[in-house]
Amino acid sequence: MAITRREFVRGGVAAFTVSFAAPAFLSDLARAQGRSRRNLVVLYLSGGNDSLSMVIPYNDSQYYARRPGIAIPAASVLQIGTDRTGIALGLHPRLGGLRTMFNAGRLALIQRTGYANSSRSHFEGTDIWSTADPRSPQGNGWLGRYLDSLPSPVDPLTAWSTAGVIPRTLQANRVGVPSIPTIQGYAFASPNSGTDAQSARDSATRIASHLPVDQPHLAFVNASSQAAFATLDRVAQVGTYAPTVNYPNNGFALALRTIAGAMVKGVGTKVFWVQTGGYDTHAGQNPNQANGSYTTLMTTLNDGLFAFYTDLLNQGLLNDTLVLQFSEFGRRISENGSQGTDHGAASVMMAIGGGVRGGIYGTAPNLRGTPDNPTLENSGNDVHYETDFRSVYAKVVDGWLGGDSVAVLGADFRAGAPAMF
Repeated sequence: MAITRREFVRGGVAAFTVSFAAPAFLSDLARAQGRSRRNLVVLYLSGGNDSLSMVIPYNDSQYYARRPGIAIPAASVLQIGTDRTGIALGLHPRLGGLRTMFNAGRLALIQRTGYANSSRSHFEGTDIWSTADPRSPQGNGWLGRYLDSLPSPVDPLTAWSTAGVIPRTLQANRVGVPSIPTIQGYAFASPNSGTDAQSARDSATRIASHLPVDQPHLAFVNASSQAAFATLDRVAQVGTYAPTVNYPNNGFALALRTIAGAMVKGVGTKVFWVQTGGYDTHAGQNPNQANGSYTTLMTTLNDGLFAFYTDLLNQGLLNDTLVLQFSEFGRRISENGSQGTDHGAASVMMAIGGGVRGGIYGTAPNLRGTPDNPTLENSGNDVHYETDFRSVYAKVVDGWLGGDSVAVLGADFRAGAPAMF
């Protein structure tokens, strides 16, 4: 069976540990696609985010009746206005930075996003959101298909995953995406130093430059190696980035700092992936406690995003940047017996950036648990979707990336897209 490029680079071209200066055509391409062009940062909240603890309908009595132990008190929420049906909404009290973005018109909250017959499985749910195909979520990612649609040659650093693996969202047929969780770990590896290390690097360069036409598998490996080599010197530049703000000292914030550095240094990346976990809050959610698990999640999210937002604003790059957040599903409306919430259905998406038309999109659910409530499903236990998540993707592909969403998504979802830019 023939090996595909995607299978070969599944673990990311960070698996390669040799380097050489990028060929001229790749350097020219990177500069041409540099810091003046638009960037997309996809943010995945792993585990299934409890949107009712993030965006709170604080005047809905059923919110407090169904969550007697974990509801956010109305006096504590950060008020952001009402949706088009008049439901008053507020953010979790630890999301002060996000409210600053919202007040500046740079944060869009897209409520009740999802799809019909929502999966409650982490694995299937993540695959569905990653492929944008609820019927057959085993294929390439929606952004991987977008990358495949780009004209050749595609710069080997066009996309960048800050996670330790390549997410399905970025899996493509002909474009390899590097997994670079740390700049320091993405370097030429040699047991020697000085001239010996340089000699080893030169030897690796010569070996990879040989593309024998009569040995296609060897040519494939060497060509893939060349693509990996071509990214290493540029990635190293990111390690010299001096941000304009202090980022929190945690993995999520430092990944955002790396992304900001890649943008400022103009290394040629167009699509970034970043994720943060812990959102599978079945027990001990405690969103009102200073050290509660959900409070910690919101603090990490807010502080990292606000540092990133402020840094890009200071660098003049905010207008070129879109952050798109999703999670594989929402949580149940009613709390469980362990002060947590179980797997649900629709949730909230966020879009952040200088080009975003901020505001509240869609409507909040009515939490009255009766069978005739159209905003709920599963016998009134879960939030029913109002906005198909693929319409949000369509807006991003067409309106931000300049692609063809019908071709990328396999159908036309443009009609229901929120007008967020």
